[in-house]
Amino acid sequence: MLQISPRARSNQNRAQAPALLKGLIFGVDGRALSPTHTRKNGRLYRYYVAQRVLKGEAAEDDSLLRRVSAAEIEAAVVNQVRILLRQPEIVVGTWQAARQEAPDLTERETQHALQQLDPLWEELFPAEQARIVRSLVERVVVGPTGADIRLRVEGLTSLVRDLTTMPADAVRTAA
Repeated sequence: MLQISPRARSNQNRAQAPALLKGLIFGVDGRALSPTHTRKNGRLYRYYVAQRVLKGEAAEDDSLLRRVSAAEIEAAVVNQVRILLRQPEIVVGTWQAARQEAPDLTERETQHALQQLDPLWEELFPAEQARIVRSLVERVVVGPTGADIRLRVEGLTSLVRDLTTMPADAVRTAA
């Protein structure tokens, strides 16, 4: 371990545990929030920090959310995505979009595929979770009053395609 430079090791660690919302999370000012972390008493605390804070430009701006806990915002986004995937409007919209690629796909198969994500989520590697979130979430805008999550319809279509081609026994073992 000592033969590898600390910078190279830290880059490897970041690559192995990617920030789930990196490149997707923005402040109300339109600027991206950057993932960062700190350690205290051997414990890792992860955050998303506003660019204006990192650059020292956020002196007295009360409308700016300076930093947000990565664990909290990531959990909120994943929970909202899970809730949205159960909504009848989303199921129907996804089914209609997916029929262009798979004309024989039924609405029930689409609903079943979207429901399969819940039991599988905790079993997925962090990199796979990040890939799914990047395909489903277009943008997350956070501010002092809350978060706005925008989904990608084409991401839902590809997720349904992936989940409908998955063997049924793989889903049962994950649940």
